[in-house]
Amino acid sequence: MHKEIDFENAIEQALITQGGYQKGDPTSFDAETALFPADVVSFVQKTQPKIWERLNNLDASKAESMLLDALTKELAAKGALTVLREGFKCVGKSVKLAYFAPNTSIDTGAAERYSANRLIVVRQVHTKTGAVPDMVLAVNGLPVATLELKNAMSATGWTVENAKSQYRFERNPKDPLFAFKNRCLVHFAVDTEQAFMTTHLEGKDTFFLPFNRGFNHGAGNPPMEGDVRTAYLWEEVLERDSLMDILARFLHLQVEEKTVVTEKGIKRHRKETLIFPRYHQLDAVRSLTQHAKAKGSGHNYLVQHSAGSGKSNSIAWLAHRLSSLHDANNEKVFHSVVVITDRRVLDQQLQNTIFQFEHKLGVVQKIDENTQQLAKALADGVPIIISTIQKFPFISQAIRTLEQKGKGISISTEGKRFAVIVDEAHSSQSGETAMELRKILNKDGIESAIAEQLLDMEDESLSEEAKKELIREQLKRAKQPNLSFFAFTATPKFKTMAVFNEPGRNGEAPFHHYSMRQAIEEGFIHDVLAHYTCYKRYYKLIQKVEDDPEVPRRKAARALARFVSFHDYEIAQKVEVIVEHFRTHTRHKIGGRAKAMVVTSSREHAVRYKLGFDKYIKSKGYTDVKSLVAFSGEIALKEYADKTFTEVGMNEGIKESELPDKFNTEEYQVLLVAEKYQTGFDQPLLHSMYVDKKLSGIQAVQTLSRLNRTARGKTDTFVLDFVNEPDEIYKAFKPYYEVTTKEEDTDPQQLNNLAHTLSTWQIFTEGEVSAWCEIWFRNRLNPTGGEHKKLNSLIDLAVERFKKLSEEDQALFKGQLVSFRNLYGFVAQIIPYQDSDHEKLYTYSRFLLTKLPYTTDTRTVQVDDEVELKYYRLQKISEGAIDLKVGEPEALYGPTEVGTGQAEEEVQLSTLVDKLNERFGTEFTPADQLFFDQVKETAVANEQLRQAVMANSLENFEPVFNKQLENLFVERMDGNEDIFIRLMNDESFRNIASQYLMRAVYNQVKTSVETGYPSSAVNHISD
Repeated sequence: MHKEIDFENAIEQALITQGGYQKGDPTSFDAETALFPADVVSFVQKTQPKIWERLNNLDASKAESMLLDALTKELAAKGALTVLREGFKCVGKSVKLAYFAPNTSIDTGAAERYSANRLIVVRQVHTKTGAVPDMVLAVNGLPVATLELKNAMSATGWTVENAKSQYRFERNPKDPLFAFKNRCLVHFAVDTEQAFMTTHLEGKDTFFLPFNRGFNHGAGNPPMEGDVRTAYLWEEVLERDSLMDILARFLHLQVEEKTVVTEKGIKRHRKETLIFPRYHQLDAVRSLTQHAKAKGSGHNYLVQHSAGSGKSNSIAWLAHRLSSLHDANNEKVFHSVVVITDRRVLDQQLQNTIFQFEHKLGVVQKIDENTQQLAKALADGVPIIISTIQKFPFISQAIRTLEQKGKGISISTEGKRFAVIVDEAHSSQSGETAMELRKILNKDGIESAIAEQLLDMEDESLSEEAKKELIREQLKRAKQPNLSFFAFTATPKFKTMAVFNEPGRNGEAPFHHYSMRQAIEEGFIHDVLAHYTCYKRYYKLIQKVEDDPEVPRRKAARALARFVSFHDYEIAQKVEVIVEHFRTHTRHKIGGRAKAMVVTSSREHAVRYKLGFDKYIKSKGYTDVKSLVAFSGEIALKEYADKTFTEVGMNEGIKESELPDKFNTEEYQVLLVAEKYQTGFDQPLLHSMYVDKKLSGIQAVQTLSRLNRTARGKTDTFVLDFVNEPDEIYKAFKPYYEVTTKEEDTDPQQLNNLAHTLSTWQIFTEGEVSAWCEIWFRNRLNPTGGEHKKLNSLIDLAVERFKKLSEEDQALFKGQLVSFRNLYGFVAQIIPYQDSDHEKLYTYSRFLLTKLPYTTDTRTVQVDDEVELKYYRLQKISEGAIDLKVGEPEALYGPTEVGTGQAEEEVQLSTLVDKLNERFGTEFTPADQLFFDQVKETAVANEQLRQAVMANSLENFEPVFNKQLENLFVERMDGNEDIFIRLMNDESFRNIASQYLMRAVYNQVKTSVETGYPSSAVNHISD
């Protein structure tokens, strides 16, 4: 096969003999209408004889022209895809131009109509503008695809690049055959090695996407035994059933509308993009649905798709397919599909995309009001439900509320199966909240299993009521036979791979993989490590005071590092480097539209950077660079005793919700961030990142990946790192570049060892744990006052024993208790059995941890007055690419069995200063507003608190609110145990939080009553 015509012959032959096509006649093509008229007429005559009879009765001599004229006009008005799916109007009747495969085999007539479709492959048709495409594919007379074919072994030596050029420079986009949306829906440029496709010919600006399978985790295609590398295109993708499936369930029109402010006023910009699935998307959705159809529910799938993979579309296609999927017996595989996401963009995209397939309302419901809405959707069997995971723990409460309103509902899961699609696997599947989802969606299955499990607990000392609740809690952790999870992530953790462990084609998880390397090589994302510059700071600290106190080593090391990091001179030096680099290099990129992000180590760091930025720019008189800052809460600096700093205040009144849109304007170029916008922030114009924060693991990948989005004119990215070493960044990225491997699954025996180790401390007794669990499991939702006191008194026994330990032993015991809590929460999801002793200890330990006093060293270290900065300089130490193609990735490790806390070594301050001059650390301060938002939501829904708001002033409401506060925190402890523990032990932290929550709840309830809006709407308006 060394000539181009041989290549064409082979493809045509394969489509006709194996692909379900018939050979078309190029002379039957009408260039004016860009149709195959005889095929259109023949299809209508054969499948809709009554329509044809009506046309003949009106005017037999014009029947064909009436039909074709109506079709041509509706194609111009609606587009080919809509006409294929919905038909067109002719002489007052709806005419079908195609029939698609039914979801079941029950209706034999539907199968017959589908078989009546006539697909043809036609070579060398002559178009209106004189173009002669190599190949045209048509469905019932309507052209849907063209192919330009090249063979590098031919005399010309032309490749796929020549095919692209042919489309760009020799195919007129105004030609009826090539007109966007109106006839052909996709155009393929193909040679024997690679395939590319586009849905929109735009002359020289035509943009082609790779349509390749990938090879060795990179771009391209693997060799095929006895065939060319691109044979999958016509043997698999363009095969009759496959192409009809793509036309019916994949292709869709994506519409983006933007409002642009210009000198002449506001202009609305509408952009239409016809989305044809990329190969890995098509393969992933089909592989998942085929496996689910064959195997049924009860499987956990991991889809590891890199950034730039088109995850939103993949989720939309998968949700739609799963919602209508039937097995070989015509039974629905899943009764509802639940999509778990925190992204508002995905909500709307899912609804818009699926509406094009179904063309009816009610198929998709977004849960954007409250948990009662979620409960109703589950009860009504809505096909596709979009929700955040945080609403599931409130469902039982929501059902009770609806009953009180006289709107009682019942959520029955008996005999029902659910598909749960998780937008970001490790953020949505952590902690007790995810377990509540399983508990709700398999409520009946869990209840029916309790009786069986009770027989195995005859030796258990708990009452039968407590035993049932304990089993209920255990069962919600395990795999549920009626639930299948489809989890998407680019950066799976060890736990993610262990839980979502359905093996893929290679016998291991993930079930489907599209690597970072392939996404980079195919041009869907930028390689953020291609231009990576590291600076190192060199400084010398000197001791000012004569005495040389002994101090805790690690704590003093952090204090000294903080002293340097927050020093005005350090900030000023870095600001100068950043601003001058941005003005000299970055701002000219992407046609002068490039933007940058500065990643700081803490909220205070961000504030100081913003102050330093504004000061430097003002002193230089620069007007071409302006910054915004993003951090949560309020910050006070000792130099500004009478002032506090907030994000809104430092951004001159720009609200938090407005910041992304403001940053997208030409007014702002640099965004300074502290624990915000480092994940999920999609700004294609971000070109440079200046890193002044310690990064490692997934956090490093997610943070630096903010730069990888593509945009027209964006050819590269740049990172300037003040803190991290190149080999540290390499280690963070390497596991996710090609193949992510994990070590062997955690040995459940570790739990037994750890439980035994904890018992040897004699901080608690088995009897105390059982007594506490008896009360908790018997009546945990509505404990009486006496029971609440008893729960506390039982735990207080352990607390008093704990206090008698040395500080070292306290830290070690607490570390082991935390390890047990975390290890059990993980292992219970993957082991196929339950252990009631471990469940009791787990539940007891979670509450014991909240009451154990902090074991932090009480000796604070203040070095500001004891050391000073003698000299400081920044020096570039490396520049160039961090090459991920070399070396082997380290495997992901699972949780270990012991706490690793160590006793704090004491050193003299002078010794530590010397050590720190060689090596230094940074401070990490995470912000988590979500926990408090959920507490607020619960409080606003509390009828007793609502009545107290209406009957009291803010001042009088405070004691009423504070009485309820601990219960509110306990209800939400599953959401964030670290913050919960701090709230229970740190009085000043708790006071600040309670003041914020009390005012927020009071104002929201007041406003909802006075305006008549429901509380959820008030919350949305206030946001």
